[in-house]
Amino acid sequence: MNIRSILTGIVFFMCSGYTIAQKVFNVEQPDFAKSPFTGMMRQHWLNAAHYLLDGAFTHVSAINDPMVFPKQPGVSYPRNGVHTPTEMLEGLCRTLFVAVPLLKEDSNLTIKNIRVADYYRLHIGKLLDSNSITFIKPRAKNGGPSQTLVEFGALAVSLFAIPELLWQPLTKAQQDALAKVMISYGDGPTVPSNWKFFNIFVLSFFKDKGYSVNEKLLTEYLDKTLEHYRGNGWYNDNPAYDYYSMWAFQMYAPLWSEFFGKKYYPAYAERFAANFSEVKNNYPYLFSRNGEMIMWGRSMAYRFGAIVPFPLMGMKDDPGVNYGWMRRIASGTLLQFLQNPSFLEDQVPTLGFYGAFEPTVQSYSCRGSVYWMGKAFLGLLIPKNSRFWTETENEGAWAGEMKKGQVYNKFQDSSKILITDYLNIGASEIRAWCHVEYEKSWEKFRASENYNRLSYNSAFPWQADSVSGVVAMNYIFRNAKAEWEPLRLFTFKKFEDGVYYRDVVLETNREVQLNLAEMPLPNGILRVDRYASSVPAEMRLGHYALPKLKGEIKEKKKNVNGYTVHIIDNGVYQLAMITLSGWQQMQTIATTGVHPVSKESKVINAHTTTDNASLNQLYVTLMLWKKSGEKWRKNELLPVEVTAREHGAAAELRFFDGVVRKIRF
Repeated sequence: MNIRSILTGIVFFMCSGYTIAQKVFNVEQPDFAKSPFTGMMRQHWLNAAHYLLDGAFTHVSAINDPMVFPKQPGVSYPRNGVHTPTEMLEGLCRTLFVAVPLLKEDSNLTIKNIRVADYYRLHIGKLLDSNSITFIKPRAKNGGPSQTLVEFGALAVSLFAIPELLWQPLTKAQQDALAKVMISYGDGPTVPSNWKFFNIFVLSFFKDKGYSVNEKLLTEYLDKTLEHYRGNGWYNDNPAYDYYSMWAFQMYAPLWSEFFGKKYYPAYAERFAANFSEVKNNYPYLFSRNGEMIMWGRSMAYRFGAIVPFPLMGMKDDPGVNYGWMRRIASGTLLQFLQNPSFLEDQVPTLGFYGAFEPTVQSYSCRGSVYWMGKAFLGLLIPKNSRFWTETENEGAWAGEMKKGQVYNKFQDSSKILITDYLNIGASEIRAWCHVEYEKSWEKFRASENYNRLSYNSAFPWQADSVSGVVAMNYIFRNAKAEWEPLRLFTFKKFEDGVYYRDVVLETNREVQLNLAEMPLPNGILRVDRYASSVPAEMRLGHYALPKLKGEIKEKKKNVNGYTVHIIDNGVYQLAMITLSGWQQMQTIATTGVHPVSKESKVINAHTTTDNASLNQLYVTLMLWKKSGEKWRKNELLPVEVTAREHGAAAELRFFDGVVRKIRF
């Protein structure tokens, strides 16, 4: 049983072939013949888009009303309570991603007695009206990149997709005025990240419509965008790896190629296509067996925008793609959120992961930012007879390649990303880059829990470090200010013989250092970490956290060969932690208001205070899991003996099945 199935809400009335739910989207008339796992076919995707767009239009009383939504308390903008033109531009351009495929199907689509195409055309026109509250001024001569550039890039995507509804009906004066203001942003500076695509789309659209644009800048940004590619399907978003590789680079590139690139710049289109073709080899493994995505990286409010590469694979017939698996993942991710009762508030998605969760929110977001997730529905633009829509759902590698009792790693040698799949609980996990100094960074979120966890798992969303002295899936140290400081300055070393090696230093005291070695096991993780510091310190290490779901989270202890095992169980999963060497004590800690799934949660922490005799000591920890109700066997709780070698610089792992591995820092 997964978390999504537990949190399903109650339906209250039906309309237009789909269900408008009080809390969740319902799959009406599911097709379990072609989609045996989700019941979802192409029509259900359209229904899901309609469901979200209906919710957005509940905040539009008349056709002249802008697309603006209730402010969510917290760091998101606007912070002074005054709605801004930029905020309303986000609401307009991002909900348009949801509307575009619906309008492609039905140009007369009407919601709340408002013709949707008329609404968006009217408000595109209002962007040009200096008397309108949504008026957007052209970029100032020396103006830099801004949120307006982002939204105009999005608008250009939609203009490319349905020009017959959004562009052609405009008057010549409106077209010229729109070209002037959008080009003023496109023909200008950008951010050295995925943002270059916003300039690229603006310049490309208006070149295609016969306007004079800065083609030198266009090709410069294309070249610089391709420089972000690191192989194995991954682009680097400068500096991080995260879902921006997929809902940005690997979405914009194939769409740009299809709309424009193949005609005007075929060599660039071919390079983008080659990069896109590698996504199928590893990205699908980043999703759980049920299709859940991992909570990882910034802009988590965009949620299922991360699935858009899967339907876009259907733009061509690639014999190397398991299209039934791609749709199973994509539909599963849609339902992960659409069927969670915390997902909507005021019929608009929250800023968070499931419900509102402030630790995941960045200050560049407003409430309308969430509709960036609508990118997923641009997959509906691929042909109806695409194999993505026609193949029968299947579980891909989960049902074919993988075998019970084993763990599966996919290492990306260029990005240094490790994706791990755990068949026993059907979960996926990722380890990726994080090396940002919190104190010096103006974007603090890049050094936060969004990136600094030791690993991220689809079954166990990360818990925030908002309770002093408590941590989940990271180390914390008591620093010179007597504050608990998490590790964030990681340096990848190697992936060898199933072990992922990193070095890490404490930001406020570089003499505090650890050599980290972690080995995924069929039921969890074996950590063999070396305290390589020249000074003593007080430190803690946390397991993943469990949210309260089905009654109280149960705690128990077991003794296995003289080792104490701490176990917590929330009725869905159970987590176990065993310290084999180095640690002085363990405890289970109850926390409130720091978990994205439930107000109450618990986590197991190990704790120690080192001294001079502890230098170069190994800290060996087992972090294990099972589904609730399953019994632990002795050799699962204690599957290995670890012997230190060479004064802690190496270790020998002797597993009880006879396998011997070496850790060598």
